[in-house]
Amino acid sequence: MPKQSNSRDTVFFCTECGYESKKWLGQCPACHSWNSFSEEPVVKTGSKASQKASGKVRSQRKPVPLKDIDSYTEERLDTGFPEFSRVLGGGIVPGSLVLIAGDPGIGKSTLLLQAAIRLAEGGRKVLYISGEESLSQIKLRADRIGFRDGDLGFLSETDLGTILELLRQEKPEVCIIDSIQTMYSEDVSSAAGSVTQVRECAQHMMMLAKEENIAIFLVGHVTKEGTVAGPRVLEHIVDTVLYFESGQNGAFRLLRSAKNRFGSTNEIGVFEMRSNGLSEVLDPSELMLSDRPEHASGAVVTCLLEGTRPILAEVQGLVCETAFGMARRQASGIDYNRLNLLLAVMEKRAGLALSRCDAYVNVAGGMHVSEPSADLAVVVAIISSYKNIPVPDDTLVFGEVGLSGEIRAVRQVEERIREAKKLGFRRVILPRHNAAKCRQEEGIELIGVRYISELFRLLG
Repeated sequence: MPKQSNSRDTVFFCTECGYESKKWLGQCPACHSWNSFSEEPVVKTGSKASQKASGKVRSQRKPVPLKDIDSYTEERLDTGFPEFSRVLGGGIVPGSLVLIAGDPGIGKSTLLLQAAIRLAEGGRKVLYISGEESLSQIKLRADRIGFRDGDLGFLSETDLGTILELLRQEKPEVCIIDSIQTMYSEDVSSAAGSVTQVRECAQHMMMLAKEENIAIFLVGHVTKEGTVAGPRVLEHIVDTVLYFESGQNGAFRLLRSAKNRFGSTNEIGVFEMRSNGLSEVLDPSELMLSDRPEHASGAVVTCLLEGTRPILAEVQGLVCETAFGMARRQASGIDYNRLNLLLAVMEKRAGLALSRCDAYVNVAGGMHVSEPSADLAVVVAIISSYKNIPVPDDTLVFGEVGLSGEIRAVRQVEERIREAKKLGFRRVILPRHNAAKCRQEEGIELIGVRYISELFRLLG
């Protein structure tokens, strides 16, 4: 256990959530994480802000009534990446502070450099500040990506005071800080990357972004648990939090939004890493189904919704008689507990003797399914493998399964059907309630089901 400091100039911070304590604690009372407290010096300042907080200086600012506030729509800046702009909510909002985090080498710097190049080529003034790479290293990457011309400046610097002064002088429209963990303020005595330094630097960046109307992107590292390294308050300071991650097979990259004050958090962007940088995957459904087996039992295609985007994915099931006393279950791409629940429903409501069988379910392409509309596809895949009956290749399945074996309605059915028709599907098995209210599409047959027992007749 660390020694508790007797000095009044230090305090203990939780590195997970930013909780502050005067003494070391084994477990954080806020986020309940163990051994997460770090000792940091207290930032002392005699600024006007601290005097206002103590009541020594009276503020001259007064609250403004809501009716007197001008309402206007700020023009968003196009990143040049439709996938990137979609996740941001339609483009970059001037004066916003965006945090993008991901594993080392995932492509965060490449993505932002490509966006900076396209913004500069579109006539925007952009400043790229790196604390991890030299200017020659950045130039090598820019040449590989293919930078031609534009108002794009580069700087290799880690001192916060120098960066803030330069931003006030240059006044770029977009600034990229790579990364926030390398920045340091001389007013804080702790090392760069510490809890106090990260929080102090992010706070100054936030105030500058609002004052000068500069859109600032902060690159952040992640912990082994996949969360942003540093205090959790960093996520509360910024306007948008984006996570850049790879699929389970590493074939493509996914950009997800965990927080967005200017748009939805349900959108995703799909990219593929190539020799000349990141390339957008504009049709991820075709990518997911590119290696789909033909006339194979236990394989069925479903339609998932990532925000407003329908994506087709293949659900694979494998059922075989167990060689041990206890049946084994394994899930890849779906929740393990959800799989057990669906297997119990099939055994109780459909009469399948699955308790004596091993069951494996996989979502091809490295996708992770979180919405319940994939329940019916999992059930069909298990039945298809159990009966050894292939599902027709032109059949799409989606719907939520209840504990009574009923098939419940899902949302945005027409978007899913249009996506299926675009990729050549001719038959859709869906909840009966959705089929009754959905407009019939030419060239595609809609089959509504009420209970999972009806699936045996459809599968032959």
